Amino acid sequence: MLACFQKTMSKSAIPITIIPQKEMETWRAKQDKHVKNWLQATQFKSEPGSFSLIPDETGKLIKVLCCISELKQSWSVGILPLSLPEGDYYFEIDKSYYASFAIAWGLGAYQFDRYKKPKRKSAKCVLIKNIDASYVENTVASIYFVRDLINTPADDMGPSELADAANVLAKRYKARTKHIVGETLLKHNYPCIYTVGRASDDAPRLIDMRWGHKKHPLVVLVGKGVCFDTGGLDIKPSSAMLLMKKDMGGAAHVLGLAQMIMSAKLNIQLRVLIPAVENSVSGNAYRPGDIIKSRKGLTIEIGNTDAEGRVVLADALTEAASESPDLIIDMATLTGAARIALGTELPAVFSNNDKICEEVIKHSYQVQDPIWRLPLFGLYRDSLNSSIADINNCGSDSYGGAITAALFLKEFVPDNIPWLHYDVMAWNVKTRPGRPQGGEAMGLRGLFSYLVSVHGL
Repeated sequence: MLACFQKTMSKSAIPITIIPQKEMETWRAKQDKHVKNWLQATQFKSEPGSFSLIPDETGKLIKVLCCISELKQSWSVGILPLSLPEGDYYFEIDKSYYASFAIAWGLGAYQFDRYKKPKRKSAKCVLIKNIDASYVENTVASIYFVRDLINTPADDMGPSELADAANVLAKRYKARTKHIVGETLLKHNYPCIYTVGRASDDAPRLIDMRWGHKKHPLVVLVGKGVCFDTGGLDIKPSSAMLLMKKDMGGAAHVLGLAQMIMSAKLNIQLRVLIPAVENSVSGNAYRPGDIIKSRKGLTIEIGNTDAEGRVVLADALTEAASESPDLIIDMATLTGAARIALGTELPAVFSNNDKICEEVIKHSYQVQDPIWRLPLFGLYRDSLNSSIADINNCGSDSYGGAITAALFLKEFVPDNIPWLHYDVMAWNVKTRPGRPQGGEAMGLRGLFSYLVSVHGL
């Protein structure tokens, strides 16, 4: 069990009273004189995320008061596990909301401690009876896994280490993995993956994981695994490289989602494909103007070596479609344009299937994991035209960059296969309750909620 949770209710466990902001004054008026005086003396403000440690007359902590915006918004309690004194706590709240608050608590307890000891231990939330504790733990542990992968610097999370992480995950759930590495990629017809990653001293590879029974619907997850992105010969300025360890965030997302699926034993035949590369600068780095013949057979002119994610995904998506799956989901830190359009906290989703996409969006908002759909606007496809190849990897102008990137990927997914493409930041640029600065899983809980609704527990 994660250190932030406790399964048994101890006698010393302290209740946390959760009050929506609009109900705070009514609640306050009903309290005894001791509580009223305490809140007044400590200048407690009825703002979401504010909390008060309420002692008895001897000074012993007997209750925590926490103000939230509304019951359907549980994030505010994410501030508590690393703010409250160490000990056991439980929420005084309707049980139908308890799991959501426990997840927010767990995500707020996260600390990346691989290189630096945490300043303190987390307080513990009691996972009370009659809630789905396994769902809470699965969700929190899987998101920790995603965050850890993204937060780890490229020197310790290159293509080979990413492959090792996939192997460890596969072994835990008795999944099968296959790795196609280095020049062997050319023999197996993955030229895009090989070409983008060949300049690194950590060989490019395709990670291929399978789990589940063949009688179940086939779902293929594809994750962009660019473990570091210099931009290649179209090199990025140093300021733009500072967060490029997160460019394998798509791979981290699909591994985290795979863990959620396998841990919950969903009725899914799962396949995970990760093109893992480092986009490096070297004498044999691929060049602007080069033409790559993709796995599908389409030729790709390289308009910019810094648009490498879509190139490696092209081969992976072609392979994903080869078995005519029931659903393909790809996740990638693909474009800065999506961040310009939607900001850093709202992932973009594209799809060729309205019904599935609308359902996924509904589930995402239900679990406070919002996404926003952008269009596969076909008229922009012309900007990817090339006079000497079937397609250019880069649009002819800077407009609609997230859309043109999605349209590039669409070329490698047949129209008759349902497909979701997530363009995610995978990083919190600032700390918010439950969402510390650093690597982040975005859109994952909504996707899992949708898959549970379709493929059962």
